[in-house]
Amino acid sequence: MQDNKEAQQETQKQVDIETVSVADGEKHETMDDAGASDADKLVSELQTQVADLTDKYMRVAAELENTRRRATRDIESAARTCGMGIAKKFLPVMDALEMALKQSPDDAGIKSLAMALESAFAQIGIVKIESVGQPLNPQFHSAISTVPADDAHAPNTIVQEMQSGYMYGDVVLRPSMVMVSK
Repeated sequence: MQDNKEAQQETQKQVDIETVSVADGEKHETMDDAGASDADKLVSELQTQVADLTDKYMRVAAELENTRRRATRDIESAARTCGMGIAKKFLPVMDALEMALKQSPDDAGIKSLAMALESAFAQIGIVKIESVGQPLNPQFHSAISTVPADDAHAPNTIVQEMQSGYMYGDVVLRPSMVMVSK
C-alpha cells in the first residue's frame, strides 16, 4: 500500500513537471532546468577536483623522481668515497714496490708485481700524477725542497719526485712530493 502511494506521488510529480506553463512571457525554471543547473555545478566542481588531484599527483610524482635521483647520487658518492678509502690503503704498497724497483731494477718478480698493481690501479681509475719536468701545480704537487735553477731546468719546474702522487678520477688521493728548481 505504501509502495502504491509513493508511486502515485512520483507520477504526480512527473505530471506537474510536464504541465508547467509559461505565463506573462516570463521564463519559469522547470525541474529539468534546475537539474541541469545543478548538474553543471556538479560537473564544474568535479572538474576542479580532478584538476586539484592531477596537480597533487604531478607534484608527488616529481618529488618521487627527485628522491630517486638523490638516492642514486648518494649511493654513487658513498661508493666513490669507499673506493677512495681503499685506494689510499694501497698507496703505501705501491710506494714500497717503487722503492724496491729502485734498489733492484732487474728483479723480474718485483717488476711483475709492480705492473700487476699498476694495472689494477688503472682498472679502478687510479692514475699516477706525472711530475718530473712539469711546472709546479699546488693542486697536484707538494714542494718539499728547492734547488737552484740551471740551464736544464727552468725556474718553478719539478726536478725530482720524492714520492709519487695519485688521482682517483678527478680527485687527488695524494699529491706528489717533489723537488722544485728556483
